[in-house]
Amino acid sequence: MHAVTADDHNSIPDGPIAVLANPTAGRGRHRRLLPDLLDRLSVAGRPVRLLRAGTATEAESACYAAVAEGAGALVAVGGDGTVHRAMQAVAGTSVPFGPIPAGTGNDFAVETGYPTDPRAAVDVIAAALREGHTRPVDLARMTQTDGTARWYGAVLAAGFDAIVNERANRMRWPRGSRRYDLAILVELARLRPRRYTLTLDGERVDVDAVLVAVGNGASYGGGMRICPAADPTDGLLDVVVGGRFDRRTLIRVKPRIYAGTHVAHPLVYTYRARTVTLVAEGITTYADGERSLGLPVTVTAIPRALHLLR
Repeated sequence: MHAVTADDHNSIPDGPIAVLANPTAGRGRHRRLLPDLLDRLSVAGRPVRLLRAGTATEAESACYAAVAEGAGALVAVGGDGTVHRAMQAVAGTSVPFGPIPAGTGNDFAVETGYPTDPRAAVDVIAAALREGHTRPVDLARMTQTDGTARWYGAVLAAGFDAIVNERANRMRWPRGSRRYDLAILVELARLRPRRYTLTLDGERVDVDAVLVAVGNGASYGGGMRICPAADPTDGLLDVVVGGRFDRRTLIRVKPRIYAGTHVAHPLVYTYRARTVTLVAEGITTYADGERSLGLPVTVTAIPRALHLLR
């Protein structure tokens, strides 16, 4: 976990606290906690407004609307997907943000120092609201050639993991985690290195690779430390590339990602840059676990783009 440096006091705009809650996050195991979390948040002395949304797209739109209507802060209750949707509305603004980890993957919240228990996390957020205190953190901003842009806080996956997610999302059977397991087996059988062109602060690197990740933070997928040296306060992106792995090598190396020791493998290459352009054929990226932009994309580290309630 990396330190998040202190920002100015009394920097929180006036306005209610807007809350985006995903009742299905973490397979719904924290749903019953929501009333208690809202009560704990209200001790900050501001009105609490629960946003209504039926889909991920509606959730993101509701966050944008809340900010446009004068929300003083935005809080997201859920996993990395919920956090990702909510942060689009506050990235690059003065409206502070609080993630309450309640999903199967809570990498951004954990990486930026929040307690893993939702009650403890909301108490940290409420205290920051009372004290008028925020802490800045970097975000990554990715842009396509047509100008389409998205923010993310943790990791952009643009290799095997993204390909597996894309297949799993197209499958209608089986349901639940078994669908993802089946997608892994199918894509392992089809595994082949792909040609990527990376441009790192203007320097071009051509590589055949199976794994490609660009990290603002260290972990994705619920604690897999794919970019173990990434620091979301250093103004830089960490790029980790797994080269010409065959199936057997990938199966052996993949478990090492949880500890971050995969970077010692001779076929793994690491880079650090402020701006990264990724080019490859037929790859749709996943950012913070959410389906995102197709390659090519340019990713830029934006220092202090988000102000966390901590």
